[in-house]
Amino acid sequence: MSQHVNYASPVDTAAHGEYRIIRTPGDERPLYRFNGRITADGSSGHLAEPGRYHIYAGWFCPWAQRVTIQIALNGLEDAVSVSYVDDRRDARGWAFRETHGPDPVNGFTLLRDAYERTEPGFDGHVSVPTLWDRTTGRVVSNDFTGIGIDLATQFGRWSNGADTYPEDLRAEIDALDARLGPAVNHGVGPAAGTGEAALAARTTLLETFAELDARLATRRYLLGERLTEADVRLWVTLVRYDARSNHDRAINPGLAEYPHLWAYARDLYQQKAFGSTTDFATFSTPGAEVPDWNAPAERPQTV
Repeated sequence: MSQHVNYASPVDTAAHGEYRIIRTPGDERPLYRFNGRITADGSSGHLAEPGRYHIYAGWFCPWAQRVTIQIALNGLEDAVSVSYVDDRRDARGWAFRETHGPDPVNGFTLLRDAYERTEPGFDGHVSVPTLWDRTTGRVVSNDFTGIGIDLATQFGRWSNGADTYPEDLRAEIDALDARLGPAVNHGVGPAAGTGEAALAARTTLLETFAELDARLATRRYLLGERLTEADVRLWVTLVRYDARSNHDRAINPGLAEYPHLWAYARDLYQQKAFGSTTDFATFSTPGAEVPDWNAPAERPQTV
């Protein structure tokens, strides 16, 4: 006898409306409200152990992909499970449908159910990635940066030994992210618009691309010979650039205008952790011309 599978009803914005983040004036709580941390010794209240945690992710989402890449890079597929919400949403938020399968942990139909289970009457942002704790039956975090760092640093006993957030480079990784986050990760959307603000964002974005192109002319990765969290954070935006933000080439003719940056992006894509967590169909704008990500990427010797 087959087990019943719970799925949400189809996306219906006519009936439910568009998804909106509604914030009460004066509410100063963070947009990503849950920020619990996992620690190897359990001092945070969330002990790193295999089989305890589940990631609710979205193939379409760059922030969720940062986390799934870290799982793959660190060989944690058997320690931390992952499932994917549907690619579209209405006012109910992200949901589980046949597109990517049901919720294998709780049988929820809506991701919001996980938030309601954690905080009854939840009125904040329902986002991916969401980190769920099977032991407590609650959401630990929807802070994608913290989740990624904890996966990279707190699961050493079950990791393959990859060190993508090494102590000696953490300050440099975070300093670089402080620059690239606003200019690139959060800058591509505004850069594709019109008006003075869009022009300013576009100028900053393309100047940053030029700086990165020069930087990558003599090194394989952003910080030299080691692949780090800095590369993961940048790459999820690069892989979506010509397929989504710059799909109509309104920003520039394409990432290939920066040959070293483009070769670097392909080099990462052709590594299993990056390619296996990428599904262009889930984030490409219909009709977008997606460049050849499998073209050979000849990279310089690391320095």
